Amino acid sequence: MDQKRMPVIFSGHGSPMVALEHSSITEGMAKTGDFVLENYGTPKGILAISAHWYAGGTYIQSSPEPRQVFDMYGFPDELYQVSYHVKGNAELTESVKSLLGDAVSVNNSWGIDHGTWTVLVHMFPKADIPVVQLSVNRNLTTQKIYELGKKLSALRDMGYLILGSGNTVHNLMRVEWENPNGTPMAVRFNEFINDAVLGGDIESILNYKNIPDASYAVPTPDHFLPLIYCLGAAEGDSVRVFNNVCNLGSMAMTGYLFESKE
Repeated sequence: MDQKRMPVIFSGHGSPMVALEHSSITEGMAKTGDFVLENYGTPKGILAISAHWYAGGTYIQSSPEPRQVFDMYGFPDELYQVSYHVKGNAELTESVKSLLGDAVSVNNSWGIDHGTWTVLVHMFPKADIPVVQLSVNRNLTTQKIYELGKKLSALRDMGYLILGSGNTVHNLMRVEWENPNGTPMAVRFNEFINDAVLGGDIESILNYKNIPDASYAVPTPDHFLPLIYCLGAAEGDSVRVFNNVCNLGSMAMTGYLFESKE
């Protein structure tokens, strides 16, 4: 039987403490991983696009054993004891280089950061799937990022899962640590993006700065742009929404699972 085209996942990650939590949100991540394994089999590898490798270029990792990066400060010691060690995948790296050509270069200065491992520790807790990270290029327009995503879509037919990790709403300056819900601004923006994703309104998402509440919801683009890579890689797909939750006032944990309609 021919291998099914792998899905694309975008997941909110929020606070790094999600790695230690057992909640409806982490359950949503776990169920999404289980769904992939049960319906598509184990991916050959995961191309992870995390908000926390926000760089001045498009970079791909080639390390056979990428290091786990604890790129957060001031959290309980228990968080720094979370182990998620994975192998790299040379074939995936070479495939990305082939698809993107001169637009990408190898860079092993980074590793598997908390935007990636705090999600994967719930989705694929065995850490037995190779992971390669691709940087979020801060110098590209949203249209260029979308086009890169479209080129990466071919990885899905090779057995690779594409995972974007960020947040549709992410404003650290306005976090309300004791608020289990979202502010009206966060909820409105998140609902707008949900409707646009489900309705295939890519143009509005690419021009997100024009959406009401955008200056509150996306004060910096780093956590929003992984979604755009995913939308490019999943062009024309059907969409499942998971973890449609706003919390900490100014965060949205919303995730999307994109599946080919074929």
